[in-house]
Amino acid sequence: MSVFYERLGKRVLDLVVAVPALIVLSPVLAVVAAAIWLHDRGPAIFRQERAGAHDVPFVLMKFRSMPVSTPNVESAQAGTLQITPVGRVIRRTSLDELPQLFNVVKGEMSLIGPRPALPSQTDVLALRRANGSIRLKPGLTGLAQLNGYDEMPVVEKAGWDGRYAEQLGLRTDIELLVKTPGYVLHPPPVY
Repeated sequence: MSVFYERLGKRVLDLVVAVPALIVLSPVLAVVAAAIWLHDRGPAIFRQERAGAHDVPFVLMKFRSMPVSTPNVESAQAGTLQITPVGRVIRRTSLDELPQLFNVVKGEMSLIGPRPALPSQTDVLALRRANGSIRLKPGLTGLAQLNGYDEMPVVEKAGWDGRYAEQLGLRTDIELLVKTPGYVLHPPPVY
């Protein structure tokens, strides 16, 4: 692993990709935000505190896919909650994740890294502390996400995060960025 890449190169890659992506995707962001607002007149952006690099909290942004009055819960429990019709579409297409590009530009997240955990997910955070991946900024995508994140046990999630921390480098990040659109468009079947 290159210390230079981790400290500077990764941030440069994040900005070189995220800023143009926000500009190019701004019409999509505007249409999604309008559709959410028109459906129930609530805010388009959902904000939630998450654990960042070194457990430092930050406010994650996503497009809101649930009714305004929905309680904050972990993603594993979210399946029991109501999702709006617009929410079904933006979740299926991963458009709900696009506002996290603002988190990347602000330096709170990276394009590639562990999935942003809730502070209450102490089990996964403890495992990340143990394997060294807690030092990394959370990512929009990463090894765990591309290997079926929501369906895997916590130990496996943290294991992928640890592997990524060991393999961290420009080549790894570019490979994961290239694989992400294919995964989003054609996720592997869940058994």
